[in-house]
Amino acid sequence: MNTRIGDIPNALDHRDELRRRTAGKHLAVFLDYDGTLTPIAERPEDAILSDTMRAVVRDLAHRCTVAIVSGRDRHDVEDLVGIDDLIYAGSHGFDIASPGGRTLERREGTGFGPLLAEVDAGLRRDLAGIDGVLIELKKASVAVHYRLVAADLRGRVTDAVQAVLAAHDDLKMTPGKMVCEIQPRLDWDKGKAVLYMLQALDLDKGDVLPLYFGDDITDEDAFAALKGRGIGVFVGDVDNPEVAGRHSAADYRLEDPEETGRLLSDLAA
Repeated sequence: MNTRIGDIPNALDHRDELRRRTAGKHLAVFLDYDGTLTPIAERPEDAILSDTMRAVVRDLAHRCTVAIVSGRDRHDVEDLVGIDDLIYAGSHGFDIASPGGRTLERREGTGFGPLLAEVDAGLRRDLAGIDGVLIELKKASVAVHYRLVAADLRGRVTDAVQAVLAAHDDLKMTPGKMVCEIQPRLDWDKGKAVLYMLQALDLDKGDVLPLYFGDDITDEDAFAALKGRGIGVFVGDVDNPEVAGRHSAADYRLEDPEETGRLLSDLAA
């Protein structure tokens, strides 16, 4: 059963408990990007990873398996993180590759490119008169960002997305923080991607402890997938209107990416 996020214990206040749970285990750490490693930015291109966080993630990768699991296109998040020897799962896990594709490589929804391009063009046309809307065509989705849209116009954005879904039974919408993500209607999400990576990397065994850090609704699939077999860490300010009142399957929480960095430093030590 999910817990109200404000009632989830802060991971930094339970460091001794976490040390006991991780002792003697090989760690497999899965990290969302936006809101987890970097603060949420008004425009996606402004979410730049700090040198300090990059060094922490690099140090952690020297100790254990580290994967970035992001809603961004894989090549985009690879460029932003800038660490070669990580596993990257882009487009909410629809596009996964290890360095050079040597260990694992998986693509979901590859046949949807023309349809997504058509959806992208239609939304750009239908929403052209709305200031602040950002439409992003990705390899496996179309993201419609409305954080910068005036509050009284946001309904027009979500109505346009719903019209697309009504016209295409083979598409679905995944909600996020001020973004609607239009994806192929496939039985695939961040949780299934994490389970696939554990199996493909021969990490689905008793001496491996998977940890997942994330901040968004899409990360709940991963928290749920690891419930009882790993550790989920929600990242977010409980007083933020986008978080307040939400429930989560995570085991612990952190307030912001700065706290994420502190906990990752502990794990890397």
